[in-house]
Amino acid sequence: MSNISIFLADEAATVQLGQQLAAAIGAGGVVFLEGDLGAGKTTFSRGLIRALGHSGAVKSPTFTVVEPYELGERAVYHFDLYRLADPEELEFLGFRDYLRDNSLCLIEWPSKGVGVLPKPDLVITIALDNQARQATLTAHSERAEQWLATLRASHQ
Repeated sequence: MSNISIFLADEAATVQLGQQLAAAIGAGGVVFLEGDLGAGKTTFSRGLIRALGHSGAVKSPTFTVVEPYELGERAVYHFDLYRLADPEELEFLGFRDYLRDNSLCLIEWPSKGVGVLPKPDLVITIALDNQARQATLTAHSERAEQWLATLRASHQ
C-alpha cells in the first residue's frame, strides 16, 4: 500500500491536515493514530472532527477511552487506548458496536488494542521534528488509497 509524508510546521498545520483528510473521507473507516505523547494526535483529530461538522469542544479521550460525536448520519468515535491494561477491555466497552458503515473510528495508541482491533484503513504516524512534526500516512485499504490520492492533489 502507498503512503504520503507531510511536514507540519506548527499546530495550525496539524489541524489543517485533519481538515484536509476530513474532506477526503467518505462514509467511514478506521484510522490508527500513532506517535509519542504530545506528538499531535489529538490536535489532528480536533481538526478532522471539526471539519466534519462538530462545533463544540474536542477533548482528548484519555480518561474516558472514547468520545462520541454524532454528526448527522455519520458518527465519529475518538478512542485513546493509552490507559488500557489489556486489549480485552475493548470487548467490555462494546468496541465492535462502534464499527458501522457510517462511522469513523480514530484510534490513538492502537498498539494497546492488538488482537481486538480490526485492520485499519489508514495509519497516521506523527513524529516530533524539533518544534515541528512529520506526519506519515499509510493506506491499508482501497478507500484509504483514495483518501491519500485526494491529499496528494491538495499538496501539489
